Order: sequence, then C-alpha cells, then structure tokens
Amino acid sequence: MHMADALISPAVGATFWVASAAALAYSAKKLKERSEENRIPLMGVLAAFIFAAQMINFTIPGTGSSGHLGGGLILAILLGPWAGFLSMASVLTVQALFFADGGLLALGCNIINLGVPTCFIAYPLIYRPLIGSRPSANRTLIVSLFAAIVGLQLGAFGVVLETTFSGISELPFSTFLLAMQPIHFGIGIVEGLVTAAVVSFVYKARPDFICTTEATQTPALTIKQVTVTLLAVALFTGAFVSWFASEYPDGLEWSMAKVSGREELESPEHGIHAGLAALQAKTAILPDYGFKGGEDSKAGTSTSGVIGGFLTLVVVGGIALLLRRKKA
Repeated sequence: MHMADALISPAVGATFWVASAAALAYSAKKLKERSEENRIPLMGVLAAFIFAAQMINFTIPGTGSSGHLGGGLILAILLGPWAGFLSMASVLTVQALFFADGGLLALGCNIINLGVPTCFIAYPLIYRPLIGSRPSANRTLIVSLFAAIVGLQLGAFGVVLETTFSGISELPFSTFLLAMQPIHFGIGIVEGLVTAAVVSFVYKARPDFICTTEATQTPALTIKQVTVTLLAVALFTGAFVSWFASEYPDGLEWSMAKVSGREELESPEHGIHAGLAALQAKTAILPDYGFKGGEDSKAGTSTSGVIGGFLTLVVVGGIALLLRRKKA
C-alpha cells in the first residue's frame, strides 16, 4: 500500500507531509513523557523486523494479487502507539529514500495511511479494550484479526480519498473504492494471523509486555534474548525468505489495474513530481530492492534486506536513545 508520487497532487502531498510531521512531533513528545525503559531496546529491532517482513509479498488466492505485512499493529502492541508510530514512519522513510519504495511526495500520505489507523485507532480503540488482562491464544487470534482488518480497511480508504482529493481521474472514487476495500480485507486476514503469531511469541517470553495489568508470570526470556531472537528472524527474513515473495501485483497495484487498466500511472515530466523523482533516483542505493541494472536479483534482494534492516535499526535505535537522553 505504498503510494507512488503519481497518485497524488503536490497540494495533497504537502498537506499530508505537514500532518505526518505534526503526528511525529506529538508522538515524540508523548514518548519522552511515558517511555518504558525496558522496551527501548526493542524499538530498532522490531522496526528492522517490520522492514524485512514488508519485503515479502504473499499471494491472495484466487485474485491474481498479493499483499505484504503492514506491521503497524504489531509495533503498537509491543511498543505502545507513540513508539510504534515513530518506528513505522522510520521504516517508510528508509524504504522511500534508499529503496525507492513509495514516493517522496507521497511519503506523508504513506505514513498516515500505514501508521495512524493501526497505532491510533485499531490498537487503542479495538485491540486494547478487547484483549483483556490475560489473553488466551484464541482471544489473541480473534482480536488481532479484527484489529488488523479494521486498520487495513481504514488505510486503504485513506488511499482512495487521497487520490480523489488529488483529482486522479483514472481512479474514480466509487470504482476504486470497490476494488481497494475487498482486496485489503484479504490482506488484513493474513496481517491478523501474523500479528497474533508474533504477539503470542512475545507474550510467552515476556508477558509483562502484553498484559494490561501487572503480570505475575515469570518471563521465560530476558529482554536481551527476545531482542536477539527478533533480530535473527529479521535478518533471516530479509536475506533469504524474501527470495520467495509473490510476483503478483500488490493490492494497490491490482486495484489500479482493475480500474484504470494500468498497475502504475505516469508522473508529470516537469515540476515537483519530476524534481522529487530525480532526487529519489540519487538517494536510492538499491532501487526496488535490487542492484541497479537488475543483475543477480536474489543477491540484490538479500543485500537489500540486510542493508535495509541495518539502516532501519540504526535510525530507530538512534531516535530511541535520543529521546531517552532528553527525558533523563
């Protein structure tokens, strides 16, 4: 659901840049006030895990489409909404700058679409009230599915609104809406299953991260062990599992093809769109998660997974340490 610059106008792009910057500033402020020291080491590692997981497109059976994990709900559950939103924004920024995944003009839209519905709506209004203080496996699965689907539906609806406000005539509101919402319902089901699996693992290892009241169960793993485990999974996912990503178009591209006949729209050749495209071409060290020129795709994918995960880890870890020092 990473929007390209061709899908939005400069006015809409600028508006959402301002909105996302305001949301990030507020999240940083709240995180400084309420940061939980034991979760800070997890911020960078979880963000690196989400980066790697987003590289893997899974096929939606019977549609000719694919989807990938959003990850905002996982981040919100394990880190809290403020740290989760900052981490998601960092993942999307690294993807746009260094891998040309999502446009620079559309970066604000992508941050809002993937971060706000999950961290500030699905988590506090659905997941947290329903999960209870001692969640069972079945409850975790059901609540994760419900919250993930709602988050994806709201994010997909955001894309439709932004293209409509931008005056993209190739994607009329009602037709585009009827394509986007059903396919992202299917993607939301997979997102919910993955979310439940990750949360269940962390709950068994560190119940104090999940329970809404003080946990009495002794943690099975130390924070260091949980961090190392998630880092190893992120590295393995980005370096090797990413080879097996589906080649079908993702839900957004599939919906665009259904409505306009094309998976991608052309950006204006002049103005802000062209300038930002030129800038992105310079900053993208591994465009589309591969080497420039397209040779040796598996090596390029593995390199992208490792470098992207490392960059995300550094960026988010740096933000976490900076906020902790400011609080001190």
